[in-house]
Amino acid sequence: MERCSRCHRLLLLLPLVLGLSAAPGWAGAPPVDVLRALRFPSLPDGVRRAKGICPADVAYRVARPAQLSAPTRQLFPGGFPKDFSLLTVVRTRPGLQAPLLTLYSAQGVRQLGLELGPPVRFLYEDQTGRPQPPSQPVFRGLSLADGKWHRVAVAVKGQSVTLIVDCKKRVTRPLPRSARPVLDTHGVIIFGARILDEEVFEGDVQELAIVPGVQAAYESCEQKELECEGGQRERPQNQQPHRAQRSPQQQPSRLHRPQNQEPQSQVRELGEPPSAAHPREGRHPGISPP
Repeated sequence: MERCSRCHRLLLLLPLVLGLSAAPGWAGAPPVDVLRALRFPSLPDGVRRAKGICPADVAYRVARPAQLSAPTRQLFPGGFPKDFSLLTVVRTRPGLQAPLLTLYSAQGVRQLGLELGPPVRFLYEDQTGRPQPPSQPVFRGLSLADGKWHRVAVAVKGQSVTLIVDCKKRVTRPLPRSARPVLDTHGVIIFGARILDEEVFEGDVQELAIVPGVQAAYESCEQKELECEGGQRERPQNQQPHRAQRSPQQQPSRLHRPQNQEPQSQVRELGEPPSAAHPREGRHPGISPP
């Protein structure tokens, strides 16, 4: 009787054990720093250091003939996550048509990609070929290829994809993929180019990361604004921004706003050197997931 009772308890635990063993390899996986994985810090051909979006940040300027790729399994040894965040801080040559990132299968199928526009396109194709090209998400009216710095977060969860631009615009599109989508990791991941395509990325990139789960996309704005604030606090106290030297008649009204009023962020044009006349200040409110 005691032996039967013990067997019964083991049978009850069997589904739990099987469930744990079947958990995907990417469950609990750390974020993937794509720039580091593609050896950006070592400055390969076509890559050099540049000023980032914040005064103390370091970015990378990419130009021809940069060829930046790596085996996908090297970045995702446990498989590509089903739901994920794609985070980037980027500034491109105006009118650029090249993708920021492309993931190919072992058969050369383009499974994942982000094109900065115009318009912004998110490309995704799972092991069943879904979604079909007519259903691929397109964010019309948005273009990030304008020569300005942009913070971009993409949240992919279930049957939808959400694009968050500069912590201000949030647009969600359907992503009719299969219930259990799989992306092949036996292929290659390429920065700034497509196979057999002459158009390549040209511009600056400060961050490019893929994080399992979507929470990182919704929290990215708050975290990055804190980094910029930290960079400003490092400015010597006797160094004042140029706009603080203006006469009272020239002072913009926002310098006298109440402390609880949120300011707007500032960006620099591509190629414009950073100056003390344009310090970043303030912080955008975080964006909560839908």
